[in-house]
Amino acid sequence: MSRRFIFTSESVTEGHPDKICDRISDSVLDEFLKKDPESRVAVETLTTTGVVIVAGEVTSKYKLDIQEIVRNEINNIGYNKPEYGFDGDTCSVLVSLHEQSPDISLGVSPNGEKEQGAGDQGLMFGFAIDETPELMPLPITLAHKLSLRLSKIRKTKELDWIRPDGKSQVSILYEDNKPKSIDTIVLSTQHSPDVSQQQIYDEINDHVIKPVCQDWINSNTKIFVNPTGRFVIGGPPGDTGLTGRKIIADTYGGMGRHGGGAFSGKDPTKVDRSACYMARYISKNIVAAGLATKCEVQIAYAIGVAKPISIMVDTFKTSQISEEKIEQKVRDIFDTSPAGIIKTLDLKRPIYKKTSAYGHFGRSDIDFSWEQIDKIDLLTTLLVS
Repeated sequence: MSRRFIFTSESVTEGHPDKICDRISDSVLDEFLKKDPESRVAVETLTTTGVVIVAGEVTSKYKLDIQEIVRNEINNIGYNKPEYGFDGDTCSVLVSLHEQSPDISLGVSPNGEKEQGAGDQGLMFGFAIDETPELMPLPITLAHKLSLRLSKIRKTKELDWIRPDGKSQVSILYEDNKPKSIDTIVLSTQHSPDVSQQQIYDEINDHVIKPVCQDWINSNTKIFVNPTGRFVIGGPPGDTGLTGRKIIADTYGGMGRHGGGAFSGKDPTKVDRSACYMARYISKNIVAAGLATKCEVQIAYAIGVAKPISIMVDTFKTSQISEEKIEQKVRDIFDTSPAGIIKTLDLKRPIYKKTSAYGHFGRSDIDFSWEQIDKIDLLTTLLVS
């Protein structure tokens, strides 16, 4: 008997309060890395009506004007008019940054006797599946494309009534673990007060939903646009934002497990971020090599210790090769020490601001080095061994 189920994932635009915070945290990180690639950065941001608070730990050779970075990013996102209730020129910006704890630095920093250790204990996951060309789950892929499309037509003024805050949600009907169609789409967008609900529904359908989802929509698909009926107040005046509160949207939309660590604002010595990138790199290459159609990789660390305490590969019974053999091959091919991850993926670059919205995975941007599938030849030796 065929198994039918519906799986749902969500995405939010860069104007969502949580994503404003992710963008600010990653912009601060990028600016420090531009000046000093060895900078240690762990920056958290909070925003609510009229205020942005930036706090955390930074150890760098350079000092930066954090207020200027914050105001520029808020304006660049699109909160640049007083009538929005929040804008980069008039909001308050409070900054509280101090240096990394010397106790943590002692365990993380390399020296002549010791290799660079992990910046914290923890468990990190990576995931890949053959549902899309990006080797990502279809629900989160479509949700991100909807949010990205919504943001694009706002910036090009294709629809001039759209404001920066917005979110999407896509529910996919699966049969026998294969996506068949879209069951439900939910899309909410902040808007100017002088536009009708009917106009919003019609124009979002025509300009956002159909261009992205047409191939997956059928007569049974349900579409909800601004289901509350009104979304004029958005951004920080509508909801307090925090860095790292959209970790499921940042990763795989709930398909696959998550270790709990957020990404934005953290330099690559923090394995919360860099090891998730490496785990995605490994799992994507395993699926791309044809070893499995679905793969999850877990890596775990102890603070201050370079070698992972565990590496696990789960192919969900989609591989003809034992997972133990794949795990051993992974250990042979991929350097999963913190220093090895940074070197392999070239992570000391100012590339992080563009990861802060629309997902860290499944992107074709050349700077997303963890999306490369350059280990296929090494992995496919398992198929003939």
